[in-house]
Amino acid sequence: MSEPITYVGIDAHKAQLQVAVLAPDAAEPTIWTVRNEVRAVNRLRRRLEKDAPGPIACCYEAGPCGYALQRQLERDRVRCDVIAPALVPRKPGDRVKTDRRDARKLAELHRASLLTVVRAPTPAEEAVRDLCRARDDARADRQRCRHRLGKLLLRWGLHYPGRAWTQAHRRWINGLTWSHPADRVVVDDYLLAIDQLEARLLELDAQLAAVAEADPYREPVGWLRCFRGIDTLSAVLLLAELHDVQRFPTARALMAYLGLVPGEHSSGDRHRRGPITKTGNTLARRLVVEAAWHYRHRPGVSRPLAQRRSGQPARVVALADKAQQRLCRRFRRLAEHKPGPVVTVAVARELVGFLWAALHPEAA
Repeated sequence: MSEPITYVGIDAHKAQLQVAVLAPDAAEPTIWTVRNEVRAVNRLRRRLEKDAPGPIACCYEAGPCGYALQRQLERDRVRCDVIAPALVPRKPGDRVKTDRRDARKLAELHRASLLTVVRAPTPAEEAVRDLCRARDDARADRQRCRHRLGKLLLRWGLHYPGRAWTQAHRRWINGLTWSHPADRVVVDDYLLAIDQLEARLLELDAQLAAVAEADPYREPVGWLRCFRGIDTLSAVLLLAELHDVQRFPTARALMAYLGLVPGEHSSGDRHRRGPITKTGNTLARRLVVEAAWHYRHRPGVSRPLAQRRSGQPARVVALADKAQQRLCRRFRRLAEHKPGPVVTVAVARELVGFLWAALHPEAA
């Protein structure tokens, strides 16, 4: 006979933790507050181990506190799960929300096995993911700085006729004359911010390239680079955000995680499907959609793509060629009666299936 399990629900905040302990033979939980500090969490763990007769199952919702609490709590008899907050069951008529109620609800739902557990990354995986997100933040900051300068020039009636942010565009900006010295100061300040962010991006790209050359990323990065629209940077970002592709048993599970499946509200004989759910990882979804735009061109193997495929398994290269043929046909067929963004999302969903198959050698 298995030992009785003590369930612990934790409503985690930056300053304090609301703890609800549901003993094996108790109908009502014991609730108290603990400061969110290392020493206080260690005392909490020792108290749980002292009072509980058997294994201890803790849980808290994923949020800004990250996985530090989980790593502090997990020891011999203590297991801590991080829960997907968007998938916690909620009663439509329950309009009262407090920390005590949230902690109690987590403990009760965890005992009933009604919670969805998030697969927590290891510290090494989290470090690479943070590096990838720092790179994406720098890209977004550079885009904002470029927009600020571009809209400033547009407000002054200055518009560059060619492609923006090329070397010719920079020469055009540097050659502009200003009637007031303050205008020159403003433009130089924006240009300085853009140059600093571009330098940051170069450094972060070099660090990510070094990560791609090391285990355990070297092999899967090489597989993903066989596909059109995916190079070293996007491959590393995808792998870092997924941080364990093997946890997706099917391609449909990965599509659902990326939010690329249509929402549905059906009842009885009525079947209604809506836009994609957009749940899960936003950065990974954006990378796949950006790669899907490349499949509007006819199938072919360019010189850079051939170099990326050199030395890669024939199984992956065959998958990449099959993806080009199928996704290009689908893109052009849908483009006859659908807008471009809708077509690209549909192609991205099928592209995820090919990427899943490439990253699962046993699926071949």
